[in-house]
Amino acid sequence: MAAWEHGQTTTALSSRDIEFDLDAAYAVEAELARMRTVDGHATVGLKVGYANKAIWRALKLETLVWAHMYDDTVRFVGPPEGSPLNTALSLANMCAPKIEPEIVFAMKAPLAPGLSDPIAILQSVESLALGFEIIDCPFPDWKFQPADFVAAFGLHRALLVGEPRRVDEAHVESLAEQLPRFTVRLTRDGQLVDEGSGRNSLRSPALCLGELASALSRRAGVEPLGPGDLVSSGTLTESQPIAAGQTWTATLDGLDLPPLTVHTTP
Repeated sequence: MAAWEHGQTTTALSSRDIEFDLDAAYAVEAELARMRTVDGHATVGLKVGYANKAIWRALKLETLVWAHMYDDTVRFVGPPEGSPLNTALSLANMCAPKIEPEIVFAMKAPLAPGLSDPIAILQSVESLALGFEIIDCPFPDWKFQPADFVAAFGLHRALLVGEPRRVDEAHVESLAEQLPRFTVRLTRDGQLVDEGSGRNSLRSPALCLGELASALSRRAGVEPLGPGDLVSSGTLTESQPIAAGQTWTATLDGLDLPPLTVHTTP
């Protein structure tokens, strides 16, 4: 908690105790959420990590991992008329922050586990938006295991959520087709840094959302996704280091969401 609050580094828990596993990590994550709630900061949803099956075997994962987001770490931003969504972001008290463009879902109904049909999954979604997930690692040189990721707030520091698009019944099928196909361009100060697509989030952000519902159902005492919950569904590009004084913009092609811009400050 101290490392997270003050931008400090600390030793990875898995290197202190070789038996520190995901069960222990989720117990730590739950205690951190309890402590933040006692301090007056409500949980507002979940962010996911390792939304790429290609690395699960190497990391001995059976599914993606997750951690809570909070009412003081999630910010909704609105655009001036006819302009890209933009906002300023302070990097104070961060060790080595990185930026990730992600699709953010807002839930309207509980999502049953075990669904593999993106259309059925999207039936529980109120809206989706383009977001910037800001992550930060308290472990030196970004070296950690999945259990460390979970126990360190999922590396979550902030989520900037752009203008939402309502998911209506008439367009669910077309949206399900667009989500694995759309592409994203990530620029820094007007220069292209990386490109990605919806397939980078577990072949589709909708499928990532369904996998999260199933992952939650496998852990005793964990509440399922429900109305009002936000889900940040995994990065669409490689995570990129950020520093103060930069302007980052994500632009989508093939999905009707406006560009999102963030200006970093000290």
